[in-house]
Amino acid sequence: MNPNWQRANIQAAASYLREVMARTPADGRAKVVYEGLLDVLDPSRRTVRLQRERAAAAAAVPVQAARERRTTHERRLTDRRKVNTGNPTGTERRQKERRSRGDRRNGSGG
Repeated sequence: MNPNWQRANIQAAASYLREVMARTPADGRAKVVYEGLLDVLDPSRRTVRLQRERAAAAAAVPVQAARERRTTHERRLTDRRKVNTGNPTGTERRQKERRSRGDRRNGSGG
């Protein structure tokens, strides 16, 4: 991982930032930098923090809205299937019998 001198410097910087945060608790920037230094020292800590943040963000999304959207969509689909609106152009363009001659498979027609 980090050599001893790097680890010692990172721990000293984190200690200093801890003191800064104790003096000014509202300083969000110091807290972010402090968390970043701790993440460098322990990479698994970063993974856990990111997972926790993602879970919190997912929990903040209202589930009810997604369910309402889905039911509205499903309801709209079922209504469309129930109603027979007919041909969109109004007239049938194809002939009733598409072949002028008989069925080729039976040998009749020619």
